[in-house]
Amino acid sequence: MSAKIYSATTIGLESVSVEVEVDVLSAGLHTFTLVGLPDTSIKESRDRVSSAVKNSGFKPPHQCGRVTVNLAPADLPKNTPIYDLPIALGFLLATEQISFDHRKKLFIGELALNGDVRKVQGVLPIALYAKENGFEELYVPEENAYEASLVLDITIIGVKNLFDIASHFLGKKHLLPYVRQEVIFTHEESEELDMSYVLGQEHAKRALEIAAAGGHNTLFIGPPGSGKTLLARTLPTILPTLDLEESLEITKIFSIAGRLPKNNALIMARPFRAPHHSASAVSLVGGGSFPKPGEISLAHRGVLFLDEFAEFSRSVLENLRQPLEEGEITVSRIKGSLHFPARFILVGAMNPCPCGYHNDPERMCSCSPFQVVRYRQKISGPILDRIDLHIDVPRVKIEKLEGKNTTAETSSVIRTRVEHARAVQKERFSFVNNCRTNAEMTSHQVKEFCVLNDATKDILRNAVSALKLSARAYMRILKVARTIADLESSPTIEVAHITEALQYRFKE
Repeated sequence: MSAKIYSATTIGLESVSVEVEVDVLSAGLHTFTLVGLPDTSIKESRDRVSSAVKNSGFKPPHQCGRVTVNLAPADLPKNTPIYDLPIALGFLLATEQISFDHRKKLFIGELALNGDVRKVQGVLPIALYAKENGFEELYVPEENAYEASLVLDITIIGVKNLFDIASHFLGKKHLLPYVRQEVIFTHEESEELDMSYVLGQEHAKRALEIAAAGGHNTLFIGPPGSGKTLLARTLPTILPTLDLEESLEITKIFSIAGRLPKNNALIMARPFRAPHHSASAVSLVGGGSFPKPGEISLAHRGVLFLDEFAEFSRSVLENLRQPLEEGEITVSRIKGSLHFPARFILVGAMNPCPCGYHNDPERMCSCSPFQVVRYRQKISGPILDRIDLHIDVPRVKIEKLEGKNTTAETSSVIRTRVEHARAVQKERFSFVNNCRTNAEMTSHQVKEFCVLNDATKDILRNAVSALKLSARAYMRILKVARTIADLESSPTIEVAHITEALQYRFKE
């Protein structure tokens, strides 16, 4: 007798259906065959399923003759053990040890030898797929139930072990649907990081406020110990609180990558990723035989901090071109191309030269002019052109370090202004697809929303000519000016907004 169970898998960030077909032939010697491009972890399902079925009190496969399992479509590689549970249920259904209507039900889960159902990766995108394709019930490991329940309008049932779900279908035990918990997003205040703790550097803090308000990329250049790292790590404290849509986007990426916190199935804080400068291109971009998101995608809707920016391999940094321009990264392999979202705020921090004291008023630089030029050339012009705010972070005066900074604004005060500017942008882009912040505007949208009067046009025209700025830099100046205007609740871009935006361009 044969049986069919519905399951699913993920390719990149998207999910596709997998039909688990089980056929049992009682005649002949026992065999347990898996077909449908299974990898080693799937082939080992034969032993896990056999032991789990036996230890759950059912007649195991080795007593039932020839068992054949087909994972369809057969041309789709299968590389995760999430098919254990549907294979076991398909076997029990084919051998008539249980009976239920498999339609409108989807099953995923890895089995332990004693029949327990273990946690798996990529549940959230599978739950979204199940809802979009008309499934009414989704059976997942008990530990994944909360993650799956983030998707509305589908019944989520957490499964602890094979015996429980088999008893459920036999009518001996009733598994209750998981009750979705209300999600309330709040901004957690940090005891260690706050803008008020940053002494001096008012110019840099103003730039971070603009970066947070408009989603602009930022580069800090200054000597060692001037506070570049502290500034970067404080940026998340002034970013707006996540909404549910953004949280689901981030959680989906972390679920696929297997990076979800153990006791927290929903990412409720903006990610802050800080890979070491020795990181490889694959770790940054993502990849592997079965590509998974890298640091660039894990920073989606958050901050990607690259400390010692010039120490990263130039070939690694060049991988930032596409995500900085398009908000996504494409990972190409022989088997196909996958697209991962990568809409983050890049914050780079670097010294002005190898020793770190070029143009420092108090310490002499030991680098030759050639060494300084070669150090700066580690970062290509196209990458610098894609960074909106270039900020000099000078040495902090001893007077500011010793004095009490009673006038410094806290992160919560700055975040209030940032959230107001984001609200203005949300209303502006309410009828625009795939655009949340000023930094995400296309050239067409810049022309529509960044209209200049004659005075501002003259200033910008002269600046572009004098600084030899590219067309990309011209557009980015307009985006920054639009953000500055939003922070001041100005419906139009004025001269002061353009002149401030021009201060942040790279001038060397």
